Amino acid sequence: MRILISTIVTLLVSLAVTAHATEQTMRIGGLSVTVWSQESVAGPRPTLIFSHGFHGCATQSRFLMEGLAAAGYLVMAPNHRDATCEGGEATWTGRPEMPFQQPEGWNDATYRDRAEDIRRLIDALRTDDRWRTQVDWSRLALAGHSLGGYTVLGLAGAWPRWKLLGIKAVLALSPYTKPFDAHHTLSALAVPVMYQGGTRDVGITPELNKSKGSYDQSPRPKYYIEFDGAGHFAWTNVSTTSHESILAYSLAFLNHYVKGEPAGGLLTQKTSDAVIFRYASELGDSSPSEDGTRGPRRTRGRFFDR
Repeated sequence: MRILISTIVTLLVSLAVTAHATEQTMRIGGLSVTVWSQESVAGPRPTLIFSHGFHGCATQSRFLMEGLAAAGYLVMAPNHRDATCEGGEATWTGRPEMPFQQPEGWNDATYRDRAEDIRRLIDALRTDDRWRTQVDWSRLALAGHSLGGYTVLGLAGAWPRWKLLGIKAVLALSPYTKPFDAHHTLSALAVPVMYQGGTRDVGITPELNKSKGSYDQSPRPKYYIEFDGAGHFAWTNVSTTSHESILAYSLAFLNHYVKGEPAGGLLTQKTSDAVIFRYASELGDSSPSEDGTRGPRRTRGRFFDR
């Protein structure tokens, strides 16, 4: 089985990297947006909008954006107000709107500007002469890392007042979910969700997989994958940890729930670099022996990657 899963990962990644994706940054709806796409593909295509992390920027996760675009997705990532790179005007010394250590004080007004950025981008794309015919509006997904994960989960219904209609799936990459857990709002998620975490991501991942945590509070269909040795920046180009598997699981999830393709083996099996894989969906429910929750192995370490 391990050999088969390894083959699936290799196939998904190789299919993505053999195609060429171009990258360009432009103004759309008053926002600085980086776009990845296959220029050779004409007509509407499945589209993913990515929200970066706190003090990150649109290009922070270039490896993943390139891989998704090469697999046929039109990928767009705006710079939020707190961006510190790719032309962002914020600084590393800037403080968050609310302390991350006080999630109970967060509400749907906290970082609402990020949600409005995504809405403004979508509204602009609908009327933009260049892009409105390139987006397949029936196949639209959101993805986000860290505070970007908070942003897209809020738009998927975790903050009911933010709820964005027409979303097919949400990819939450080491997402900051403590405010939702504190207010018990993840049960309002209206689309399939995949959470990804890592054993060295000690500031975020434990909240996702703990009893009555983010995964448990989320409705099905839902997925949770935890990569061995992955820290908080594994989903960015600062790190190289588990990049192939991150892309492969992301594609397996999005291809099924956004493109409508048959479910691949990765939606029910874990790779050798995954210590925990949980799922509850139309494909069934993971058992303790499958999901690794029976005595999970955790690596002691800092918030950062090795």
